[in-house]
Amino acid sequence: MSASRGPSVRQRRLAAELRRLRERGNLTGDDVAFQLKWSTAKVSRIENARTAVKINDVRRLLDLYAVTGPHRDEIIALAHDAAERGWWEEYRDLVGGYPAYIALEAEAGSIRQWESHNMPGLLQTHDYARATILGWNAISATPPREIDRRVEVRLRRQRILMGDRPTDLSVVVDESVLHRRVGDAAVMRAQLRHLLDVSQRDNVHLRILRLDGDHPIMEGSFTLLEFPPVHDVIFPDMVHTESLTVSHFEDEMTTHLYRLAYESLARAALSHEDSRELISATLRIWK
Repeated sequence: MSASRGPSVRQRRLAAELRRLRERGNLTGDDVAFQLKWSTAKVSRIENARTAVKINDVRRLLDLYAVTGPHRDEIIALAHDAAERGWWEEYRDLVGGYPAYIALEAEAGSIRQWESHNMPGLLQTHDYARATILGWNAISATPPREIDRRVEVRLRRQRILMGDRPTDLSVVVDESVLHRRVGDAAVMRAQLRHLLDVSQRDNVHLRILRLDGDHPIMEGSFTLLEFPPVHDVIFPDMVHTESLTVSHFEDEMTTHLYRLAYESLARAALSHEDSRELISATLRIWK
């Protein structure tokens, strides 16, 4: 995976809107470059979010595209937002290309997730997260201090579920995850209690897919990230899959396919209330 910073969602929103405005004005990249005395390559880098765009450059583009009033103010506000660095940037050296996913997750309005192997990262306790991360030492030796920082990253990600405008999280978890030991029995007891606690939040919707019930989709874990408009600029929904590598998909056909898969799994799973009862029953097994 690349260790480059990669564009944030806000940068990509801004780039897409600037490209849309240029096309609306029937201008080519060469036209814009000629009128602003820029290189065509600079216009391309801006419109593909390959470079951070200066606020003054955004204003010059909006002047050229005759964008005024509230719409202009919204684009300028988006440009200021895009210039801000996310907290995950301080961990860039540690987690490789993962900041790109964290940036997407932090901007999502709602997240739909199917988890077939482990507890969802956004719902893990400190000790469960640590035990999971230690497991990767089988294929990639990691110094203790870096393991601590990886755990820090995972726990800081969970802040999106709190605050004034928390992300809406809907999760379907395979029942096997409740029985698969990560760490020791004490870690599992604490993790299941945490699931019961966090699932009481209005923005967290948890369902368990029973082992002895219908299993309509034999698919590995995936996460569907859905984004609300920001400053009236739309950003496409994205799918994240993870095994030994990380992949992102944003074409409409693929995200629609995964949305249907999630809905099918959710229909086959227990209700939120029955899932909590099953977690409580499983908790008694971990003695």
